[in-house]
Amino acid sequence: MVHPEVLVVGAGPVGLTAAIELRRRGVACRIIDPLLEPPQYAKAVGIQPRTLEVFESMGLLRHILDAAIQMRGQIVYVNGDEVARLELSLPGDVPFEFIGLPQYETERILTEYLATFGTTIERGTKLTAFEQDDDGVVATVTGADGDDTVRTQYLLGCDGAHSVVRKGLGLTFEGGAFVEQYMLGDVEVDWSMPRGYGIRSMHQTDGETDDLLVCIPLPGRRRYRMSMLVPSDLAGTGTPAADKIAHGFEAGPKPELSHIQAVLDRLSPEPTRASNLRWSSVFRISHRIVDSYGRGRVFVAGDAAHIHPPTGAQGMNTGIQDAHNLAWKVALAVSGAAASDLLDSYDAERRPVGEEVVGRTVRSAREGIGAGSSDPDYVIRREAQLLISYADSPIVAQPESNAALTPGSRAPDARGLTRAAVAFPLRLFTLLAGRNHTLLLYADESVDARGLELLEAAATSVEAATQGLVDTYLVASPSADVGETVLPLVRDRDGEFAHAYGAEGSAAFVVRPDGYLGFRQSPVAVDGLTEYLKSTFR
Repeated sequence: MVHPEVLVVGAGPVGLTAAIELRRRGVACRIIDPLLEPPQYAKAVGIQPRTLEVFESMGLLRHILDAAIQMRGQIVYVNGDEVARLELSLPGDVPFEFIGLPQYETERILTEYLATFGTTIERGTKLTAFEQDDDGVVATVTGADGDDTVRTQYLLGCDGAHSVVRKGLGLTFEGGAFVEQYMLGDVEVDWSMPRGYGIRSMHQTDGETDDLLVCIPLPGRRRYRMSMLVPSDLAGTGTPAADKIAHGFEAGPKPELSHIQAVLDRLSPEPTRASNLRWSSVFRISHRIVDSYGRGRVFVAGDAAHIHPPTGAQGMNTGIQDAHNLAWKVALAVSGAAASDLLDSYDAERRPVGEEVVGRTVRSAREGIGAGSSDPDYVIRREAQLLISYADSPIVAQPESNAALTPGSRAPDARGLTRAAVAFPLRLFTLLAGRNHTLLLYADESVDARGLELLEAAATSVEAATQGLVDTYLVASPSADVGETVLPLVRDRDGEFAHAYGAEGSAAFVVRPDGYLGFRQSPVAVDGLTEYLKSTFR
């Protein structure tokens, strides 16, 4: 494929997510990466509950869970004493919890899944230049056979902190760098710490931390990704210049097992011996964000758009959700079905998220996760990325007064749904796992034959207004008299849907492909529903 509809630059988790979501929707794309082989280090290791919801909708969940370890919590030590124990348990309305998985395993699973769509990574190929006009982008890519000119409709820059795409767009990348340097190592230890718990051990003098050990559990027996302050014999010299992006692994000598053991000897909660060093590195941390997530037909996502401390495992997850947000919009644009301003909503929705994550992770790196809040439920939902809201988005409807669930919020799951010919109850998320928007029409026992006709008319109007790119379900209370409907019918046997969505009488909910509520209305009015859809569909 010489001239794809979309060119994805960068084959990390963010670029792979974008490519998969495009290919799922039939978009012809190429994905290139300058590395001849994928990196085999555990750069990012935490996957949030919200990202697991994304992976479920993509059809990847089983493969991810098969390879992962559950992250159960964190135990904090100061000067050898346990001072806190955080349990990473989520309320019952959230379908998934936190897991640990090395980034190279995440990339392997994504790469193998992408290949099922007939798309493979073009390795050893880099973007060297691009220009865009009103009709598309002309990119120059360089590989083993020299330069190649690629004409494409859209270019997605998922190419990391030193992004060629970001620089080519002339975007600013404001922020700074931490003075401290750290070292990482992937090791096994023989201690008796509980499985699935992270360990944060600090030495403090007069309340100031002067020595640090952070251990994140990985799949395997007593295997951890450990990070700690770098010793003097491995430290680089000088402070990075303000305009230099010092983020990621440093060139130079790598930590040896003896360096890690020395820190364990000082800070481990119990005597232990490290072994089986799989990889190690020295790294620096910067915090920066772009002034725009895209211009024209070119966009940036992931580390190309935002970099920050790894505290709380927010980086890769935020990038994957950038790609998940962007890809369905680009796919609609490629097909000609998108409203003229749809792609502008990517920056409007995701840049505020990036700004919040950068600011929060910088604070968390200094003060600890949850500092500044006394509400543990709020903290855990925020760290799980379940509180992201697009309420101010130009493609989200204004909320109704006193609505229990407002447009722009994450669409919650609901259990106990039943439908004909299915022996076991369903979850709502199984209905939202397609490639399209989903229209959920609700009816309770107050809806009569005329009301049912109105709901069916709404479904017909939505299908016409969106070129058939919306999946529709009628969700009905157990006693609602709707058995003669021509719509796919699901019964809310346990009332979880009505409770989670604040549904009563007749109601309409539009859930976007990325799992966010775009519109709600009660009672249903066809004109209002179709008018809302004009913000997304041509």
